[in-house]
Amino acid sequence: MSFSEVVARSEVARSEVVRKELDIERAGLTDDELLLLAELAKGVTVDRVGRRLDVSGRTVRRRLRGICDRIGVATAIEAVAWAARRRLI
Repeated sequence: MSFSEVVARSEVARSEVVRKELDIERAGLTDDELLLLAELAKGVTVDRVGRRLDVSGRTVRRRLRGICDRIGVATAIEAVAWAARRRLI
């Protein structure tokens, strides 16, 4: 194996580690879920967030419950604070 191949493989391995660390930091939240939290942080209502995401307010609430369960908080306010502390929103 040549030196350049070793360097290329180490760069790929390093990028995979960074990607895994970011996923852990984000707790597996998708971009849409982070957008939902960012909109709530701005004071946008659940129904308006739903319209922006082209889903119902009920779907937004269901997704929000899933987010809260995944990150281990009880309320939307706590979920927004959690994301803000990690500078995800």
